[in-house]
Amino acid sequence: MAEKKNKSGLIAHGIAAQNRKGRFNYSIEETVEAGLVLKGPEVKSLRMGRATITEAHAGERNGELWLFNSFIPEYQGGVLSRFDSRAPRKLLLHKKQVERLLGAISRDGATLVPLDIHFNTRGLAKVTLGLGLGRKKADKRQAIADRDWQRDKARLIRNKGKDF
Repeated sequence: MAEKKNKSGLIAHGIAAQNRKGRFNYSIEETVEAGLVLKGPEVKSLRMGRATITEAHAGERNGELWLFNSFIPEYQGGVLSRFDSRAPRKLLLHKKQVERLLGAISRDGATLVPLDIHFNTRGLAKVTLGLGLGRKKADKRQAIADRDWQRDKARLIRNKGKDF
């Protein structure tokens, strides 16, 4: 999905940050969209598309879900309020969703991986969380082989009439 930027270079709605290795390192069984509690300068920085969530994870703190180790750099637009760029950020979910996800994490040994941060059509920042189990090295190799085969197969089908 291409980022849609307006005249000032800000992302109107679309993906602000993406964790491309999340689907590779984990086998994602289920995805959930959660709201994200942010301060004003954090939202502006996200709209610039400068956030990083490759090393981030979601976990429990006091019975709530939080996003840890995400990096949102300070907004350089002359804002006086400063914030910690690596501070934990609260995730907004329904109580039953939180209980179900916390149960899956404790029971199955799964991990909540943030897959992307995006802005919905109303302009609210949302995080797509994936409930995933870690992949072994052999599983990763199989995923690479499957992806290569799909690409080669598409190339053969596309060039079928041209080879003869």
